[in-house]
Amino acid sequence: MQRDKKLWFSVAVLALAHVFVVGAGFFAPYDPAEQNRDFPFAPPMHLHFVDAAGKFHLRPFVYPYSWVSSVQGYEKNRSQMWPLRFFVREEPHQNSKLPGGHRRLFGVDAPGRIFLLGTDDYGRDQLSRFLYGGQISLFAGLLAAALSLGLGVLLGAIAGYFGSLLDNVVMRGTEIFMALPWIYLLFAVRAFLPLHMGTRQVFFLLVGIIGLTGWARPARLIRGVVLNAKQREYVHAARGFGASSFYIFRRHLLPDTASVLLTQAALLVPQYILAEVTLSFLGLGVGEPVPSWGNMLAALQNYYVLESYWWMFAGGLALVPIFLLYHWLADSLQRRLARPASWR
Repeated sequence: MQRDKKLWFSVAVLALAHVFVVGAGFFAPYDPAEQNRDFPFAPPMHLHFVDAAGKFHLRPFVYPYSWVSSVQGYEKNRSQMWPLRFFVREEPHQNSKLPGGHRRLFGVDAPGRIFLLGTDDYGRDQLSRFLYGGQISLFAGLLAAALSLGLGVLLGAIAGYFGSLLDNVVMRGTEIFMALPWIYLLFAVRAFLPLHMGTRQVFFLLVGIIGLTGWARPARLIRGVVLNAKQREYVHAARGFGASSFYIFRRHLLPDTASVLLTQAALLVPQYILAEVTLSFLGLGVGEPVPSWGNMLAALQNYYVLESYWWMFAGGLALVPIFLLYHWLADSLQRRLARPASWR
């Protein structure tokens, strides 16, 4: 029962995280490319319910920032309040790709600004960039894992079912790919490709590179499952009745690989998210002004940012719970699927 709670908790929180990321256009207060040059490296704003005079307000509000000096930075202007409003209509912005009249979950009346996670050196809202950046980082991991598992199932099932020469060729290929340091292979392949490419091209290129380097381990696991399953009596009976290889694959062999696929997916997705973040951090992935968690962390290569602006760690801090949840999910799936059916 405790393991089931852990499983469903992981699934629920990960699903919620992906809902926020997919709905970034609604949950993010601003367009990720919108710059506020008067607010570079503004610290996160805090929501207040009690004003400077001690009066309580039902509607939360924020105090605007005023620049003081390079030493003191920003200070709150407590003589003015910007009330938080919900389901606001966004004003058209010249860099925005969204149509005018787009609705967002919350905001403040113009000319006010609300920065709940602060801003970067161009004055861009970090919360908006964090949510939009998750669309790149999280879904690069999901798509790359799907590609790796698809290749792993195809090649592993063929090697395990037909054996002989095909098995030798596929297994020697897996040994080569598993022996290579995949992170350096990613760097090498990406470095040979053009740096100036469109965002969509770079995204699918990253997914392809990451996915194609990780098929070997799933293929070996699937091969083992298929080798074991094809010796069972119901498979021999189906072959005796004249069932085709495709039918045996679809009806008898592939269902046995479900537990391996689910567990491998939960393990591979965080690895591939980290791969995308690493490449973007080093300037080999998605570039500015399109955000990803990797290029958001690239600002931390500057010592003054690393030392003074703690909110710039947002993308990196988000990786910790995401990775923990995926590993909890993998552990829970492995334990649950390993139990006999009568225990489930």
